[in-house]
Amino acid sequence: MRKTAFLLKAFSAVVMAVALHTAQAAIVAGKDYAVLHTPQPVETGDKIEVLEAFSYMCPHCYQFEPKLSAWTKTQPADVTVRKLPITFNRADWAHLAQLYYSLDAMGEVSKLHGKVFDAIHAQKVDLPNLDVMSDWIEKQGIDKKKFLDTYNSFSVQAKTKQVPQLTANYEVQSVPSIIVDGKYKVIGATSLDDMFRITNELIALARSQRPAKVASPSASPAPAKQVSTKK
Repeated sequence: MRKTAFLLKAFSAVVMAVALHTAQAAIVAGKDYAVLHTPQPVETGDKIEVLEAFSYMCPHCYQFEPKLSAWTKTQPADVTVRKLPITFNRADWAHLAQLYYSLDAMGEVSKLHGKVFDAIHAQKVDLPNLDVMSDWIEKQGIDKKKFLDTYNSFSVQAKTKQVPQLTANYEVQSVPSIIVDGKYKVIGATSLDDMFRITNELIALARSQRPAKVASPSASPAPAKQVSTKK
């Protein structure tokens, strides 16, 4: 009798665990994610693109950045993270979008991305001010003239001017936002951490829609890369 009761309890625990896992894993269109009205081309080739729409001025983006960086390192080789600096037609946000594209063009994003966030939110540096920005850049060991030449270059200005249209294309209404494979936007997260639960499921969905690849079962997945936006 005791053995039967024990087995029933064990079976109930398993059923509850499976049900809980299913409830946590399931995502629903219109609740957890939105399908973009017009799918956008990815810039990551045959890799699944995870696009983060962000702004250096956004305090939530500041909190999200170390979480995203840690999460990115756990992703397999078929996932690539890309960033889109959002302006929402605000001058100070646009200056910082131009800063991001300048750092990207100079190959300095990986070195300075987190430091820009820290300067603005922890150290209260007025980085949207170009004079302050260029002085701060020089203190980071980057040639000031080279930076200003890049910042004022046609290509960087052109990318910055494209941001409002890209914002509309990706249907970004707040930051940080995540768009997976140019089609699926995370909308139903209950916290910054919960964004990854939905993003992981959307990656699996996007992967299921791509041609299957044969992988060695013994091979360890390589970490995801953050792709440059340089052309």
